[in-house]
Order: sequence, then structure tokens, then C-alpha cells
Amino acid sequence: MPHFQYVLFDLDGTLIDSAPAILASYRQAFAAAGRAPAVTIDESIVGPPLIETLQILAGTKDPQVIDELAGHFKASYDTTGYRETAAYAGVGEMLARLAASGRTLAIATNKRLHPTRLILDHLGWSGYFRTVYALDLFEPRLPTKAAMIARLMADHDIPEDVSVYVGDRSEDGESADANRLSFFAATWGYGSLEAGELAAHWRAFASPAALTEALLQD
Repeated sequence: MPHFQYVLFDLDGTLIDSAPAILASYRQAFAAAGRAPAVTIDESIVGPPLIETLQILAGTKDPQVIDELAGHFKASYDTTGYRETAAYAGVGEMLARLAASGRTLAIATNKRLHPTRLILDHLGWSGYFRTVYALDLFEPRLPTKAAMIARLMADHDIPEDVSVYVGDRSEDGESADANRLSFFAATWGYGSLEAGELAAHWRAFASPAALTEALLQD
């Protein structure tokens, strides 16, 4: 069995540049609700789950406010907004090579499941992944990315010693550590980890091509 038979991927900032579409839909949500955001809507807020991000942007956890904003966001993003999502250069080729090599690929993302599937279909990538996990895949909703990865591995009998998680943020590395997985940092995305933010046992890659070569080494 190859050293990395199972490759689990984050989505936003790792495989796709979703920031422009997400930010546009957040701005539309606040405009539709007639509210001004409490903090600037920029790339720094992309990554956490929708409700958590809306609470930060709105400066409140009031369920009525957050539900209204979430409804406006979904109306924008889940209909046309997601189509503005772009794949990072080289990611399509990476996925094709890994799938052709017999590696088992999966997604574990903070993104909601519905737009995740829409985007994978839009990009023609759905066939590459054995499974797609999101925090809202289950009821009650999974509390953390670490818990989601643990559930994915348990459900699909994925052994930790031949698996790796690929992401672009410190949360991704910490979630991999919590599950005793190797962690490969994708440093080409908007959540790019700086050298000083990398744990000593994490590995960083500046391009999908370089990451592919590392994953294909047996």
C-alpha cells in the first residue's frame, strides 16, 4: 500500500479560490438585510463556518439577525454565486493524477454540504472523491473540523498511518494532529500559513505539482 493511500482535502483556500464569490454573497446578504457589517468583509473572514462568520460580521449572536443574514447569503451563493468559484491552477491536474494512481480522495470542509457539492459538480471534480464530509452533514451538526475528520475516518475505515490531511490554515493542521494524521500545508491559497506558523512536523508546499509529487512517493 502506498505511504499516503488516503488523501483528505480541505476545500476553500486549498483546492478552490472561493473568496470573491463568498465575499460578494456576504455583502449582498448585509445589503438585503439593510445592515452594516461590524467588521470589514475581506478575505480574512473566509474559512470558518457560515453561522460563526455571520456572528463575527454582524457583531451579534442574535438568532433572528443571524437567520435573516444566513437566508440572504444562501439565496445569493447557492443559486448563482458559487459559479464564480475558481480552481487554483494545477489542482485539477493534481486530482486527476492522484485518482489515476489509485489513491482514495475525500473532502472534509467547514463549508456547507450543499454548495460544496454544487461546486464540485460545477468544476467536474465530483468523481474524484470517495466521500464529502461537511459539519452540517449530520444532525446534530458536528462541532469541529477535528470531529468531522474523526467521523469520516471511522465511517470509512481509514487508517491514520497511511493517510494525510491537506489544508491551508492552522486549524487544518491542528485537526490533523488531533487525529494523528500527517499534515501537508497548501501555501498557494488565501489562508496560506507563513513559515513561523508551521509546526515542525508539518510540511508545506507552494504548488499543487509539488504536493502531488510528495503524495505519489511510496
